[in-house]
Amino acid sequence: MREILSRLTSAGERLRSVVQGDEPNGKQVATDGGKTTTQQGQDMLRNRLPVQWELIESSPFWLPPLFLAGLFVYGAIFWNLIISLTEWGGLGDADYSQLDFSMYSRMAGDPTFWQATQNTLVLLVVFTVLCLVLGLLIAILIDQNIRFENTFRTIYLLPMSLSFVVTATLWAWMFNASNGVLNTFLRALNLEGAVISLLKPAAVQATTIQWLSWSTTALGAVIFALLWQFSGYAMVVFLAGLRAIPDEHYEAARVDGASTVRMYMRVIIPQLRAPAVSASVVLMVFALKAFDFIYALRGDQPGANIDILATMMYREAFTGGNEWAYGSAIAIVLFVLALLVIAPYLYSEYQRGEL
Repeated sequence: MREILSRLTSAGERLRSVVQGDEPNGKQVATDGGKTTTQQGQDMLRNRLPVQWELIESSPFWLPPLFLAGLFVYGAIFWNLIISLTEWGGLGDADYSQLDFSMYSRMAGDPTFWQATQNTLVLLVVFTVLCLVLGLLIAILIDQNIRFENTFRTIYLLPMSLSFVVTATLWAWMFNASNGVLNTFLRALNLEGAVISLLKPAAVQATTIQWLSWSTTALGAVIFALLWQFSGYAMVVFLAGLRAIPDEHYEAARVDGASTVRMYMRVIIPQLRAPAVSASVVLMVFALKAFDFIYALRGDQPGANIDILATMMYREAFTGGNEWAYGSAIAIVLFVLALLVIAPYLYSEYQRGEL
């Protein structure tokens, strides 16, 4: 025991001498304060450590945020996954002794879940594609050195600064069946009857257009409102990409005799891949987070036509009998969808060395 203690003491003395710069045969270097230190000793310590010295020095800055994010974000996701494997109703203590996939089996046989999944995917794809197309067209028009460019750019981008709740309140008034702006406008033009006969479902008898209730118009109305709010974001992203393209590319296309349409289709738009990918990821994430908009628009019972996974999750967990385990299982499905959106983008950026 005495020999072991002596070896530990000598090892500690050697480590202290290396840290303090007292290791012999080192190069003496003058510091800013006029003192000398042994550079070789410090370099030996850094080389002996299994991690980079800069990583240790910066640990007070990144370690607390990493701990908090790991506890409250990733820890919460893991706990949500565990809850989805139980039958917890939200009240009392959860029973973690028997974990199974009964909630996922129930989900697979639930037609409401599949309808909400279909609505979520349609909203995700159609909203993203239309937003990109409209944003690109507006960006190309604004890029033509038009007058009042800054004014138009501000007008198109302004709706994005509004919250989902404000946007939903605005469009609930616009879509109101009795005195909404759209129906009032169609009524003034004597077009309401023609639109009703064109859009109403086959088994419905109505004298006014029910934009948010009919199966033929409900999801389209939601997509149109979100398109109004977020097309300005796509416009700004594409406009920045257009401004980054050198003028020589435009001039070379014109010298070759390409028309304006062919110039944009063959030369300009293919160079907008990076802005299109980044805008697509952001827009798809916004589509998955449309719970605020739909809840403010129709409450927790939006109807099968515009029910998405987020509203179904809230309804099952908090207003549908407090079935937290079932709501947690739906939340895991939403999390997987978000990963399927974000993970390929992060991987491609990593492969290109941009991450």
